[in-house]
Amino acid sequence: MFVLRPEPIILIDNKKKHFPIQTVLNLNKILKPMIGYRFAEYTAPPKNKKADFDTLLKIFLSLLTMTSGDVGEAMRYMNSLDRQYGLTGEDYGIGDFYEDLKKKGYIEESQQTGEVKPAPKSEQEMRRQALTEIFGKLKKSSEGSHQTRFTSPQGDELTADSRPYSFGDDTSQIAMTDTIRNAHINHGLDDFRLTEDDLTVVEREYKTQTSTVLMIDISHSMILYGEDRITPAKKVAMALAELITTRYPKDTLDIIVFGNDSWQIQIKDLPYLEVGPYHTNTVAGLELAMDILRRRKNKNKQIFMITDGKPTCIKEGLKYYKNSFGIDSKILKKTLTLAAQCRRLEIPVTTFMIASDPYLQAFVREFTEVNNGNAYYSGLKGLGQMVFEDYKRHKRRKI
Repeated sequence: MFVLRPEPIILIDNKKKHFPIQTVLNLNKILKPMIGYRFAEYTAPPKNKKADFDTLLKIFLSLLTMTSGDVGEAMRYMNSLDRQYGLTGEDYGIGDFYEDLKKKGYIEESQQTGEVKPAPKSEQEMRRQALTEIFGKLKKSSEGSHQTRFTSPQGDELTADSRPYSFGDDTSQIAMTDTIRNAHINHGLDDFRLTEDDLTVVEREYKTQTSTVLMIDISHSMILYGEDRITPAKKVAMALAELITTRYPKDTLDIIVFGNDSWQIQIKDLPYLEVGPYHTNTVAGLELAMDILRRRKNKNKQIFMITDGKPTCIKEGLKYYKNSFGIDSKILKKTLTLAAQCRRLEIPVTTFMIASDPYLQAFVREFTEVNNGNAYYSGLKGLGQMVFEDYKRHKRRKI
């Protein structure tokens, strides 16, 4: 037997609407904890709104990173995107945007050759954009230091902890209120005097300096199999460089790349980094990283290595020994020897493996165990956050 029931009425935006009973039941589950909300018809943003210079600049800088600083290729991509998605309108086109790039100092044109290259302003903006994209908008903290669990008379920042004065303490650390209170307790109000035993000082928090070497794999596999791995690696490096130079200026960051050989690059060179027809000489990269860190005076040192494969090459004299077919025992032995050397020097190596092959992960596990470092098997999307979290985690070490 069927009973006909009228469809319930729901008041939406002050208008009565009829809905089937099942719709009402479903809405009731959703809206029960949301008493006080009013639902109205969705109004989409106007479709005729066109991108302004700042919006186009963000797209252009991302393309500039992908094209390793090739302004012409980046602009061709901009034109293609504009045709496909209608980024610009009649009042402001890609040609106007290009002229504004020159006027505002983002690109430079050589008077002799006519070659157009990114200006230093673009390089800096790319680092800022990478920092925002990967790490988010970080809150400002005390400049240039990493907090530790340790206190010291020579620390940088006052804490809430106090202790009796010891010979050699800085007089600026003396807590006057606590000291006068001690004098009153120890000697009374009638015979007020101040002795060394009354003095109380506020502890200072010791802050560390950290020296980091970032190793980036530029072997050919970083662009194989239809996946661009080098662009995310460059963005992470730019973001880390901007983070350290702006928030931790007392730290040092050195960047090296490794293929058949290894060499150091400057921060300003990062956007122009390209993959070459190289094998993966991890040994050369580790040797150069260790040489750099030996020259750093502070004790907190670490190596970050971004790679997508196993070591396939070592240099013997003037010749290269190469083997791309699986894990070569000769190359592996030399790589693990360097991992052990880093461990003896108290230099942890954190490996960010942006590949998921089981035998590659087995190599990373063995390398990490020998070095007593860390390893992450990351996709490209989560790479930046992993680097940042590990960088912060290494700040709590005793000097």
